[in-house]
Amino acid sequence: MLPERKTLPHGIPAWVEDGSEYFITICCTPRGKNQLCMEETAKVVLQTLRFYQDRGDLWLHLLVLMPDHLHGILSFNREVGMQKSIREFKKYTAKKAGIRWQRDFFDHRLRKDESYVEKAYYIRMNPVRAGLCAKPEEWPYAWGNRGG
Repeated sequence: MLPERKTLPHGIPAWVEDGSEYFITICCTPRGKNQLCMEETAKVVLQTLRFYQDRGDLWLHLLVLMPDHLHGILSFNREVGMQKSIREFKKYTAKKAGIRWQRDFFDHRLRKDESYVEKAYYIRMNPVRAGLCAKPEEWPYAWGNRGG
């Protein structure tokens, strides 16, 4: 019998200040298949996040698409919430671009500015570590609204 998969509690605790930044990873299924690093798909992903940002649901600080997952640093509107924002993003991009997302996602609240710099570096270097480009600035599927 397989163990029961736990549900992750993606709520934003009341004591966390508004505008806190979160390191987010969302994976596709199946892993290993390129679903995100195609020009039209990438455009849908970015336009969708910008739509939610313009609506005030979230703020996109950094986004890097990999073939089968994405990494980002985002802030979320407390009233809308992280879980609802990502659920709506995944639902819309699945319908519009045919992306098959895994259930759930990973989040980690960044606690200090040094943590932001460390995570931004990790995210930007991901395509380099994967052998997809020689330098992070060469990767065409990366966007940022803040240094990193």
